Amino acid sequence: MIYNRIKLRRLMSRFPWLFFIVLTLVSLPACQDANQYVKPPPPAVTVENPLKKDVTEYLEFTGTTDAFEHVEVRARVSGFLQSIHFEPGTVVAKDQLLFVIDPKPYEADLAAAKAELTATRVEFKRAQTELVRAEALFKKQYLSDTDRLKRQTERDTASAAIGRAEAKFKTAELNLGYTRVLAPIDGRVSRNFVDVGNLVGEGDPTLLTTVTRYDPIFAYFHLNERDLLRVMAVQREEIKRKGLDPDKDPSSQAKIPLYLGLANEEGYPHQGVLDFAESEVNTETGTIEVRGVFPNPLKPPLLLPGLFTRLRFPVGEHPDALLVSERAIGSDQGGDYLLVVNDEDVVEKRQIKPGQVIDGMRVIDKGLEATDRVITNGIQRARPGSKVAPQRRENLPTNKTG
Repeated sequence: MIYNRIKLRRLMSRFPWLFFIVLTLVSLPACQDANQYVKPPPPAVTVENPLKKDVTEYLEFTGTTDAFEHVEVRARVSGFLQSIHFEPGTVVAKDQLLFVIDPKPYEADLAAAKAELTATRVEFKRAQTELVRAEALFKKQYLSDTDRLKRQTERDTASAAIGRAEAKFKTAELNLGYTRVLAPIDGRVSRNFVDVGNLVGEGDPTLLTTVTRYDPIFAYFHLNERDLLRVMAVQREEIKRKGLDPDKDPSSQAKIPLYLGLANEEGYPHQGVLDFAESEVNTETGTIEVRGVFPNPLKPPLLLPGLFTRLRFPVGEHPDALLVSERAIGSDQGGDYLLVVNDEDVVEKRQIKPGQVIDGMRVIDKGLEATDRVITNGIQRARPGSKVAPQRRENLPTNKTG
């Protein structure tokens, strides 16, 4: 080993150029193995053209349901509650017997009023007979005018007594009838708030129960001023199109369809009509109360008073509207936007004006063309101004014309 090194040194000292040849041969393979920079491929993104379809524009609100009719059943006469004739929570018909208040005192009052009426009628007949006799005697000048007037006054007094007796009889008859408490409407009866044996109607009319009618049912909500003006325009168009009377209530005439959905329901499965609106806008809130009416025929009813509801009704038709998936829409300080791929496969940022949601798709009112290729997947890999490798939703390469 030592001998080889000494020999190599002698050769290099005798032939200096040999050193450079050896150095070049050693370094040549290292140069050939050096890494070269390769530009990464553009990121793959999924693109779709906007869906074009005819859509109906809706205004959407929240509201609450309310009963079509709700009546408090109260005692109209005083007395002890004698019996109850219904099962709480059941459906009752109008004029069905619900309660009976002890009728005996009122039966006695009716009998006394009847007897008094009979007596006054008898007295009237006697006074009328006396007047006829007095008139005959007066004509023969056997009776003075004063006595004749006295007989006439007695007759008139008896006639007035009949009127008072008839009124007392009718009152007694009504009071006796009020001892049988009947259902005022068709509907579902609540529980009894008073038990048998309690004194009711003494002083104030005692609340006995309530009856509620669920079919149909109302839904109340509020419109702001801007939406109110749009609704009024729709109503005028409907009245004009149907040739209705413009002087009548537009809400009841136009019959604009109204759709309702509950908190646990998808969409708006219940259809009714716009029924009523208040006569003025509340200046404190800038809104007006509006009511819709919906059929509710199921038993038990599907819609109960007091439920939170989602409501919407149509205000216009938009042919060939453009829709995109909601996941493609981004938002920043400049507003809502979409990322689209141009003819050079470069990402562009488009500011848009989104509209309503239809089946998970968002209507784009402004800022989008039908031929635009919208990025729906891989948005996090796309940057405005950068190039991408667009693919259709079916994972097939797309052409640049979209």
